[in-house]
This record gives sequence, C-alpha cells and structure tokens, in this order.
Amino acid sequence: MHLRALSVESLLEWDRRWTRRLNASVGVAPVRTLFRVVSRLGNGVIWYLLMLALAMTQGRIGLETSLRMLAAGTIGLAFYKLLKSTTTRPRPYRVLRDIRAGIAPLDAFSFPSGHTLHAVAFTTVAVFYFPVLTAVLVPFTLLIALSRVVLGLHYPSDVLAGAAIGAGVAHAVLLV
Repeated sequence: MHLRALSVESLLEWDRRWTRRLNASVGVAPVRTLFRVVSRLGNGVIWYLLMLALAMTQGRIGLETSLRMLAAGTIGLAFYKLLKSTTTRPRPYRVLRDIRAGIAPLDAFSFPSGHTLHAVAFTTVAVFYFPVLTAVLVPFTLLIALSRVVLGLHYPSDVLAGAAIGAGVAHAVLLV
C-alpha cells in the first residue's frame, strides 16, 4: 500500500513540476499571445471551418470525413462532460499559487483537456482521409495541447488523458 501511495504522489509531483515549468513562459508576452491565439483557434472554429471546407470542396470523401469528424466531436463531448462532472479536478491556477492563468477557462474543471481531446480526434479523422493535412494539423494539435499547460489551465496528465480519449474516439469512429 505504501508503494502505491508513493507512486501516486510521485506522479502528482511530476504533474505539478511540469505545469510549473511550462507555465513559467506565460510571463513572456509573445509566448502568452501565441498560446492564447492557439487556444482560441482550438475552441472549435478552425475545426468547424475545416469540416465545412472538406464537405464543400472534396466531394463524397470530404462529406464522409466531415460527418466522421462531427461524430467524433459529439462522442468526445459526451466523454468530456461526463469526466468533467465526475472528477471535478480543480484547474492548476486555482490550486498552485505560482501558476498564472494566461486566459479565462471555458469551465471550472481541469480533467480532461477538452481542447486536446477534440484536436486529437479531429486531426486523426482528417489525416486518415487526407494525409496531406498531417503537416499542418499535427503541429497545430501539439500546439493546442501545449497551450493548455502553458496557460495554466491544465496539468500534463489532463492533456495526456484528453489525447488518449480523443485518439480512442477517433479510431472507434473510423472503424464504423
């Protein structure tokens, strides 16, 4: 039992340490601005525009891609809401005195990162059908994930969980 408690505490400490390291850069104005912009773009507008563009310009395969992205987003949102309401993990800037929020959060809780969940799900589906989008969407998704910790809104474990859930949802949607 003692080893398990020590292991959980060491994971929590790793989470706090990396949150502090990454959030320290929010004090640098250009870094803060970059990640605020990335975070706002990751709120959904870019993904909706991509779905619309694919459906309107890529024929049947574009429409299929967009519908699968929509399905992944809907399923991802259900997981996100369920986990947020049951885990109620406070955001890092609310718990750790030295963490500064670089942007206002969309909701009160931290686990999992919904931005990351959806970015991974949408990217996975889009690049499955259109591999040429990989060079743009994968770096953008990584920036979204990083932005969540840099801006003090999530711990790295929130982001990793969001990414895992997003990947799982995307793969399930692609199998249907």
